[in-house]
Amino acid sequence: MIWMNELLHQSATLTNCDREPIHIPGAIQSHGVLFVLSNPDFNILQVSNNTDHYLGIKPEQCLGKSLSFLLSSEQILALRGCLEETFEQVNPVSIQLEIHQHIQRFQAIIHRSPKNDLILELEPGTEAETNVNFFQFYKLAKAVLLKMQKTTTLSQICNVLIQDIRQITGFDRVMIYRFDADGSGTVIAEEKRDDLEPYLGLHYPDSDIPKQAKQLYILNELRIIPDVNYQPVPIVSFPSDIPADPLDLSLSVLRSVSPIHREYLKNMGVVASFSISIVKDNQLWGLIACHHYSPKLIPYSLRAVCEFLGQSMSLELPSKEENENLDYKLDLKSLQSKFTDMIAKAESLVDALLQNQENLLKLVGAEGAILVQEEHLIPVGKTPKIAEIEPLILWLSDQFKNNIFVTNSLSELYPPAIHFQDIASGLLAISMTKIQQNLILWFRPEQLQYVNWAGNPEKPKKTEEDGSLTIFPRKSFELWRETVLGKSLPWQLFEIEAALEIRSALVGIILRKADELAAINLELQRTNSELDAFVYIASHDLKEPLRGIHNYSTFLLEDYSDVLDAEGVSKLETLVRLTKRMEDLINSLLHFSRLGRQELKLNPLDLNELIPSIIEVFRMSYRADEIDISIPRPLPLIRGDKILIQEILTNLISNGLKYNDHEVKSIEIGYLDPEPRLDQEVEPFLTFYIRDHGIGIPEKHHEAIFRIFKRLHAPGKYGGGTGAGLTIIKKIIERHGGSIWLESIPKEGTTFYFTLPSFLT
Repeated sequence: MIWMNELLHQSATLTNCDREPIHIPGAIQSHGVLFVLSNPDFNILQVSNNTDHYLGIKPEQCLGKSLSFLLSSEQILALRGCLEETFEQVNPVSIQLEIHQHIQRFQAIIHRSPKNDLILELEPGTEAETNVNFFQFYKLAKAVLLKMQKTTTLSQICNVLIQDIRQITGFDRVMIYRFDADGSGTVIAEEKRDDLEPYLGLHYPDSDIPKQAKQLYILNELRIIPDVNYQPVPIVSFPSDIPADPLDLSLSVLRSVSPIHREYLKNMGVVASFSISIVKDNQLWGLIACHHYSPKLIPYSLRAVCEFLGQSMSLELPSKEENENLDYKLDLKSLQSKFTDMIAKAESLVDALLQNQENLLKLVGAEGAILVQEEHLIPVGKTPKIAEIEPLILWLSDQFKNNIFVTNSLSELYPPAIHFQDIASGLLAISMTKIQQNLILWFRPEQLQYVNWAGNPEKPKKTEEDGSLTIFPRKSFELWRETVLGKSLPWQLFEIEAALEIRSALVGIILRKADELAAINLELQRTNSELDAFVYIASHDLKEPLRGIHNYSTFLLEDYSDVLDAEGVSKLETLVRLTKRMEDLINSLLHFSRLGRQELKLNPLDLNELIPSIIEVFRMSYRADEIDISIPRPLPLIRGDKILIQEILTNLISNGLKYNDHEVKSIEIGYLDPEPRLDQEVEPFLTFYIRDHGIGIPEKHHEAIFRIFKRLHAPGKYGGGTGAGLTIIKKIIERHGGSIWLESIPKEGTTFYFTLPSFLT
């Protein structure tokens, strides 16, 4: 975007137009004079280069002097009173100066700059303009304020306000422009000359008012441009040969206008403009925008009235907005109260939500919902397919802020949603617990929308020689209609609040159930502690003498092997091996006993990320051409304890490689497709398999191999082992709610099947 700001020698492109330093333009508009004064002695440090025109004094004659050479001591005292913000002396100060033997009246406005210098602005005016007193201000403002207070809705107060502001100011067109959440805006009220084209209902893109301009509208609630065709007046400094720091004119009345904004207004045919900010909760809610099609300057006193009315509008906004859609809000509140009472009496979270499914949807104005609770996923109304919901919930886990997620354009944030946007373009989701998955997802369908823009919102672009893009202000503001896809009706604040209220009630159920389980958990904790103590003591007491036997047997071998005959040495070596095996058995027993009591850390797991790290460990123990481990297709997500799931996979892969006589040992890891179900409820468990082509297992041993310490081969054959591995992984799988079985043909291979919880259970 070309800003044409010759004073800053900086053009604005597509990449920097939002960073144009409009608060430091280095110039002012031409309808007044600006002084920068030192604080507190009022020496003139900078001045606008138009004092000769208004004051009959050249700028260089002002620089470096005290302001007292121009104003009387009484006038300076009045300006100091403005800085003290006393009620009796506030901006503007009316002053009179003799210029070329004529008395000229000015309105003087003074404020502190961010660097604590003083900025004094003088605007010429008539006697009537410079002598508006408090009672005249009160009379003008009170009449409008009484009308505003009698209104009940937002539309009513907007129409009252623009009618009276147009009457007070005399502008050709007065509008209220409301900002949307995405920064774009809409004209929601308009009062105009009869012959002018209406702007009511038109949308304007976010880029029409850059971010830094919106910020300035919050800092300085009034912005006036009497004539867009003015020539910017530079600000000069003392001493003139030393460049001054950029002067922050954020709060200035005369601050020069961005060239792009002037061009924009010219393209609209606007010659003069006046803007009044409407601020709600420290955010720019909207603007009262006044347009005139010939030069127009309204005096400071009338601007002050308009500023007061804009602030009054800001104060009235919450109550007026609250009255919008009042009947719908009251119905929702009544429904919410009944629903909350019902929840409080329910025995379980699922019962509470499913007793009245229709009201669950009405609470937030949704057409479908998904309940996710621990091992259950239950659809209500119109929802996407379960297969589409699984990855959405995984993505959602990182999107919650303060336990809630809201969007009316899901596909913009989550691209796969484009496949079901006809059902779920809007999503409102709440999370009730972080440890376990307890969620409610509400859906709204796509709502085909037509947006009436004031001209094509895409600005014309030009590719420069260096390849950068330059964009220009829009020239056409004729009606341009856009069809918007992939969006639902937006979620209203009161609907979001209703969802949060339901969440609070449901959390109450969860907490109540937690209290009921607390006593049971205390008893289990006591029992587990006693069992842990027993296992520890038993293993410790067994290990101590066993370690002594092992050590003394080793000493005998080291010290007396030359005295003992071959049979004696052999017996001692056997004793050492047996003690080592006994220690392995005790360790396996200890591990197995603890599996039944340790808490599972259940989390979403992606086996496609977990298995490669396991395979890499095995590749370190075998030659590259000795093993072949394949995964024919990507594996689905599961929910489990990562460490224990890793132990299952490691043990079964290890067995497949160990009990294998082939030169190339092959392993295949996969899963079975779940059988189709008539309902939409998610399959709670998925069936995985690990297949080898090793030595196989006779059918008569298919159950025995899961008994602890049961081995089908001699201890030293096939790498040895305690015979506890399959018992341990069976225990782990059962702790996850699953089961394990096998199919095997001797000398051809074995396939172990096992079930694990689906990610959504």
